Amino acid sequence: MAEREPIESKNVDRYGGPDFPWSDVRDVLAGLPGVEGTMYLGTVRTDGRPHVTGIAPAWFDGDVYLVTGLNTLKAKNLAARPDCTLVMRLPGFDVTLNGRAEVIRDPQLLETLAAAYREDGWPLEVKDGAMVAPYSAQTAGPPPWHLFRVRFKEAIVLRTQEPGGAMKWRFAD
Repeated sequence: MAEREPIESKNVDRYGGPDFPWSDVRDVLAGLPGVEGTMYLGTVRTDGRPHVTGIAPAWFDGDVYLVTGLNTLKAKNLAARPDCTLVMRLPGFDVTLNGRAEVIRDPQLLETLAAAYREDGWPLEVKDGAMVAPYSAQTAGPPPWHLFRVRFKEAIVLRTQEPGGAMKWRFAD
């Protein structure tokens, strides 16, 4: 799989800020999980109420990945309703990605993402189609943890540095 490119772009800056390319945002996302920032996953509970939780995502081949236990609220929400939103405050950009999540069981992809997290200091290992480590975030639940890919269909980005700007991109499914 290769990096995904938008199929449509639109300047949504109501103050007339300039266009900027998706590649500027993608280059920052490509540093995940090592990029400093604040990142959240928004899901919908089975009763329709919203749920938001902090995450530590990774970027690989144009998609965002996260790791969590299947018994966590976020995983249960995604199993019932895979549509979700990722919101990230990253260096230079406020990023909102809307898409769908799915559990990944491919051994090669699991190893690739575990290696990315290890490079960032989390000693994640693949075991029996899931991931384990001596510790995780307090909300991840006990191991094993599972890898989810968020395949986003839309990105809405505010550039937080001069000259500013706000863009919206659409991506193929």
